[in-house]
Amino acid sequence: MKLLNHRVEGPACAPPLLLGPSLGTSYAVWDKVAPELSTGHRVIRWDLPGHGGSAADLIAAGATVGDLAGLVLALADALGVERFAYAGVSLGGAVGLHLAVHHPHRIASLAVLCSSAHFNGAGPWQERAARVRREGLAQLAESADDRWFTPGFTVPELVQDHRDADPDAYAACCDALAAFDVTDRLAAISAPTLLIAGRQDPATPPAHLREIADAVPGAALVELPGASHLAPAQCPQAVLTALRAHFGQVAERGMAVRREVLGDAHVDRAQARQSAFTARFQDFISRYAWGEIWTDPTLSRRERSMITLTALVAHGHYDELAMHVRAARRNGLTPDEIGAVLLQTAVYCGVPAANSAFATAQRVLAEETDPDAGTAG
Repeated sequence: MKLLNHRVEGPACAPPLLLGPSLGTSYAVWDKVAPELSTGHRVIRWDLPGHGGSAADLIAAGATVGDLAGLVLALADALGVERFAYAGVSLGGAVGLHLAVHHPHRIASLAVLCSSAHFNGAGPWQERAARVRREGLAQLAESADDRWFTPGFTVPELVQDHRDADPDAYAACCDALAAFDVTDRLAAISAPTLLIAGRQDPATPPAHLREIADAVPGAALVELPGASHLAPAQCPQAVLTALRAHFGQVAERGMAVRREVLGDAHVDRAQARQSAFTARFQDFISRYAWGEIWTDPTLSRRERSMITLTALVAHGHYDELAMHVRAARRNGLTPDEIGAVLLQTAVYCGVPAANSAFATAQRVLAEETDPDAGTAG
């Protein structure tokens, strides 16, 4: 399958972050932000069809933002990325909103920059698509600076991207913008969401981002003075600061969940044993295991405890099993329910494994009534 052109930066073990571009640009719109984000994330930038290095035939007339979102998911799947943070500008932001609405299990955290839940109705975009199919992109590219930046500012490389884009693919992206409207679906977005608006943005003014922020539960809004439509290119440091703060909350939230499930004493011991050698691994656990997987609302913590107990028995990790028996109790499982899970493992993981698991669990559960039961004599 043909994939969107993309660039991957950052450690392979870091939490993935996908960055989406604006119409008429390439992934170069993130050039001043992505390298800094890649110090803590596996950053994956992608090009729209017919833009940058992406093939034009990945899209056709009458396309939708859902079609573009499908291409992004195909790219993520090909790279082995199941759940990811996402940030997108303008059309790239619309792709992020679509993913958060229709594929919530894939989005760990969302940032929408200089975008909208709708783009002022279908008419203007249908007219632009017809004009581009008729005349090409040369004249439209001449006015790119006025649409993208405040007076006197330009990024020649991005304007050249506009000139070089495939007209048919560009027009098909206009079709997608014409049909896009998720206004009545915003309240269903569950991912932690940040909206970033450029105060001087004529294309998607702050009111558009405010509308999203007001509708998405718990969403935050940042307005950038001096920024127009391509804020990452014009105000990269301000964008970087906002994104770092937003995506950094995943690690903080992960540490909070880790403490709630495993207990302060265990986490404090793990942190105390941390060295320069193990620091990145501990950060990986907090961000990915606890900040993304355990916070995913698809499964309850009770269900996750049951799955975790089974997996630990299957692999014979009995020290870890003891820790997660305690976690299962914190997550609301009764001793009888824990016993039922372990009995199930006898069928599918083997009787000897279940025998060892029952011994471990019995020792841990005895500690609840006799704190000295788990200490060596």
